[in-house]
Amino acid sequence: MAELTRRPDPEELLRRVQAEERREQRGRLKVFLGYAPRVGKSMRMFDEGRRRKERGEDVVVASIQGELPADIQCLVDQLEVIPTLTEHYAGREFQVLDIAGLFRRHPQIVLIDGLANDNPPGSRNPQRWQDVENLLGRGIGVITAVNVQHIKERQDDVARVTGKRAAYSIPEAFLIEADDIEVVDAPPEALLGRGGQMALDARQLGELRELALVLAANVVDRQLQGYLSSHGIAALWGVQERILVCLTPRSNAETMLRSGRRNARRFHGALLAAYFEQENLSAADRVKLEANLALARELGAEVHCLKASGFVEGILAFAREQHITQVFLGHTLRDQSRWFLRSPIDKLIEEAADFDLRLFPHAETE
Repeated sequence: MAELTRRPDPEELLRRVQAEERREQRGRLKVFLGYAPRVGKSMRMFDEGRRRKERGEDVVVASIQGELPADIQCLVDQLEVIPTLTEHYAGREFQVLDIAGLFRRHPQIVLIDGLANDNPPGSRNPQRWQDVENLLGRGIGVITAVNVQHIKERQDDVARVTGKRAAYSIPEAFLIEADDIEVVDAPPEALLGRGGQMALDARQLGELRELALVLAANVVDRQLQGYLSSHGIAALWGVQERILVCLTPRSNAETMLRSGRRNARRFHGALLAAYFEQENLSAADRVKLEANLALARELGAEVHCLKASGFVEGILAFAREQHITQVFLGHTLRDQSRWFLRSPIDKLIEEAADFDLRLFPHAETE
């Protein structure tokens, strides 16, 4: 059984202390994540601001998106507003956060709508989410809202569902830095006909909702891993499926990789492929291995070369490092009369307490 804690070396301990100090000085970030337009994320954000003000916190509004419905306007009217600055560039009008004014005012909490907006050339930052980073760095807390269609790494998935791609985006890494992420959920049926220019049917809304929920789970998983790492705690579990396909020259690579990709897509997880560095491969085996690796890359797998001296130790170490949840492994059908001999796979099965191991038998070609 692996130890859950270990004694850090001095340099690692210093990094943890410095990271904790930066975290304490930084403002807290909360993100309301929506899966479709008009799901209610702005309402939730401004209502959160109202409730915090009633609890005695110093709250201001720094940006509003367009003309507000009456119920949201009623919430905003109860809060102090620091208006955006209107700037023009190349015939376009931009609403830019008054960063200098916010620095001077220095409230406890700033409410920011339109997180994914771009700023005009010549601004302090190219994008609004970077303005938010500046505020957080000054110790100002931020509550904001964004739809999954604006998360850069998820835009391909959204486009497959809707046929459209949002013009503005923010990196998923920004969400991972959030102290709190909350999915604004609603039954897809309740949103039918409310999407404006992005009108969607029930199936599309259901798929977008699933994307948002999985994204939030991924963010929580990454936050958890960061916390455990910063506290010297080793953890081999998470909330996102991470599938590792182990490749050799004799692997039934296509079956393993395509099965792995289907499972990764089904759970919106990650597909990884790994192989061991071997100097004594024959020319024919090297050609086969390169073909398997090329297929892995074609199917979107993240390919890794393992240099460990032992097969079992190498797989276990990599699986722990990458928080793998499933390992796909090929094995040769050997003479059953040799049942008394323990193979490396037998040892791996004994040690694989923290991930599922799936075997793909294939005939040995000699």
